[in-house]
Amino acid sequence: MQTRSLVLLPALLSLAACATPAAAPPASGQCNADAASAYVGKTPDAATVEAARKAAGAERARTLKHGQVVTLEYLEGRLNLYLDASGKIERIGCG
Repeated sequence: MQTRSLVLLPALLSLAACATPAAAPPASGQCNADAASAYVGKTPDAATVEAARKAAGAERARTLKHGQVVTLEYLEGRLNLYLDASGKIERIGCG
């Protein structure tokens, strides 16, 4: 019985090595703007901003109105939602 198990072990290990790992969500505090790209073109109400923040894995989010003066400090865990003149999300970035 043990010999049969040992014969199958290399085959099982080979199959396990070929398995594709599941995509992990972003680590807490890291921001992935591409993961929130589905929110471009939407109105940035509270629920949309929160959903985009969660999708990006960001700690916080801010909306930036068209032409608004903003600070330039870079915060790795922050999602930035840039709005167009009509108030819709035009683009999304991190920082």
